[in-house]
Amino acid sequence: MQISLKWIEEFLNLKKVNLNYLIEKLTLGGFEIEKIVELRLDNEKILILDISSTPNRSDSLSVRGISKEIATLLNKPYKSSQYLNKNINWEIQFSELISTSQLKRNYSSFLGVTLENLNNFNSPKWLQQKLIQSGLKPLDNFLDFQSYILLETGYPFEVYDLNKIFSKLKTKHFNLSLIKAEKNQTFLASKNSTYILNEPVLTIKADSLALGIAGIIVDSCFSYCSETTSLLIEASIFDSTFIRQQSRFLGLRTERSSRYEKSIKSNNLLGSLYKLINLLKVQNPNLICKIHTKGQILNEYSSIINFHYDKTNEILGPIKGSNSKQLKYISKVLISKYLDQLKFPYIFQVRQFAWQVQIPNFRSDDITRSIDLIEEIGRLYGFNKFLTQLPIIKGIGSEDDSYKIRKKFTSCLLNSGFNELINYSLTNEKNLVLNEPVKLINPLLQDCSNLKLSLLPNLIKTVEENLKQGNFSIDGFEYGHVFSLDNKRFKEKEFIAGIFGGPRTKSSFSHVSNSLVWFQEKGKMEQILKQFNYYTYWVSYCGEFYKNILHPYRTAEIKFTAGPILGIFGQINPILAKKYNISTNLYLFEFNLDLIKYYSKKNKLALYNPYSLYPKIVKNLSFIISYNITFKEIEKLLLANGTKFLKKVILLDEYKSLSIPKNHSSLCLELTFQSNKKTLQTKEVEQIIETLKILLSKTFNVIIRT
Repeated sequence: MQISLKWIEEFLNLKKVNLNYLIEKLTLGGFEIEKIVELRLDNEKILILDISSTPNRSDSLSVRGISKEIATLLNKPYKSSQYLNKNINWEIQFSELISTSQLKRNYSSFLGVTLENLNNFNSPKWLQQKLIQSGLKPLDNFLDFQSYILLETGYPFEVYDLNKIFSKLKTKHFNLSLIKAEKNQTFLASKNSTYILNEPVLTIKADSLALGIAGIIVDSCFSYCSETTSLLIEASIFDSTFIRQQSRFLGLRTERSSRYEKSIKSNNLLGSLYKLINLLKVQNPNLICKIHTKGQILNEYSSIINFHYDKTNEILGPIKGSNSKQLKYISKVLISKYLDQLKFPYIFQVRQFAWQVQIPNFRSDDITRSIDLIEEIGRLYGFNKFLTQLPIIKGIGSEDDSYKIRKKFTSCLLNSGFNELINYSLTNEKNLVLNEPVKLINPLLQDCSNLKLSLLPNLIKTVEENLKQGNFSIDGFEYGHVFSLDNKRFKEKEFIAGIFGGPRTKSSFSHVSNSLVWFQEKGKMEQILKQFNYYTYWVSYCGEFYKNILHPYRTAEIKFTAGPILGIFGQINPILAKKYNISTNLYLFEFNLDLIKYYSKKNKLALYNPYSLYPKIVKNLSFIISYNITFKEIEKLLLANGTKFLKKVILLDEYKSLSIPKNHSSLCLELTFQSNKKTLQTKEVEQIIETLKILLSKTFNVIIRT
């Protein structure tokens, strides 16, 4: 916002104020000076400051507002406008305009005024110069007056061509009202932009004729033009949240709506309207002004906030000039002086060393707690005048059980080749998870309008985005909270989810690139859980929740032996994989982290297997066997009869060819022998293997291969 110092000097005296000092006070006060512009008008040098204020300071979005703020920062007297103090000679008895209680919440003030006998909209030279100083090009018509009032007071008055309304209605008598739009109502805005309105949109109507969208834009049929001789001025204050939602719904944001979004107050609304009318009356002496519609003006009550001297010192800390032996703090007298400077009425409670402060309406949005008042005190004193020192740490915190378990699980997954991923807690996935999502009342973006029901949709999107960037293999996991509705009550749980698999690269030139199958990935998951000494079993998943995410026939629930469901594991649904153009060989899991923490606490005793100091002997055994006999049966037989020295049986290879009998295959097994007490001799192992060969031949009728 560009504001000239000459315009500011109309409200306070800046002649003896150094420019650098002023810029420093504004910067420390929370107002950033983007640049300083030097402009020459009529051989006069004018300095212009480009000032940026924070969004929560709607009171400073005008020349008057920023002038009042400078007066506070410099502790200088502020000259208020004669138009704001002058009594308006209108007998206005404000009454309710709309009976629907829901619409009352959407606005706090509404007033319609008609102006007739307008024949001169030429803006005076002084007004045009102020617009130039503010970076606007004068148009020498009514829009100059409208822009001037907006810049000086911050109120975005809207205007309609009164004669056009009379012409459309074919009568000079009509009622203004705020009514929700009809379903699929067509609205033609300025620059021939067409919008389709629906019930959430609030419109301003003259009888049944829609004049504009409330707080945003006018219908192009009733907008001001060069032939306009009569006006309907709408002076209104709309709720910031309502305007923000309405703008987002339409995809339309204007200068007027952006003002309402910052929550402007109605304190000086009537005085600003009175000044606009008087400016027009100077150019049009025969101006006829009438109040057409009287709407409600809600009384905005001031709030009371208490803050204590000890708490102020604790937050702000000692001031400069302190030493290690004696710390100095901002005085109570100075705090009271700053409250006077802010024009905040207060009562000082001597015994409690506390202030009871009444917050004016125009600061009710940004000052809501005692910490906000303490910030105001620090802002006026100058944050650069306080000592900067690090806090004294008395002790280092310890890790609780929850953190230790999470740390262990993270370490386990990282060692297994996973990467930790981080995604937003908000999503817009409505179709992947079948349950009704928890919707936000006021989402900033349509893509972030719901709370997560599951962590899996975002993990799938992460894989998709990585594939687009050329990262073909990403095994990742994520911690996060999921939300659900249960009898209209919100439930929040912490989960851990992961995704892995997909296309695999070759380990050597002679090998074929193969993806891992379901049982291999299941084994990887079991190996991870085994490290936590969990006793689990797997059952087929028959639910509906993950129906659109996981494969209908390759999904399992993992349960603790005690009964509760730990989580889900399964292959990605091929339809979903095709939609995102990703591999169908991706595997996903999602576990309840609260259950993991609970059962980890129960497993207090760590179980370890003794490690043998003696070498292993590995032997291979090949034989031809019927298809009807499973590897599980063979393994069971060998381990039961291989003596205590046979530790492991692994299937190395399965071979089929024309030389092998029909319905038979050749298996090659790797047998690992080891003793915990001595070094085994080859003769001992060979004897055991011979015994196993005889046993296999008798039991399964195998043919031993040499």
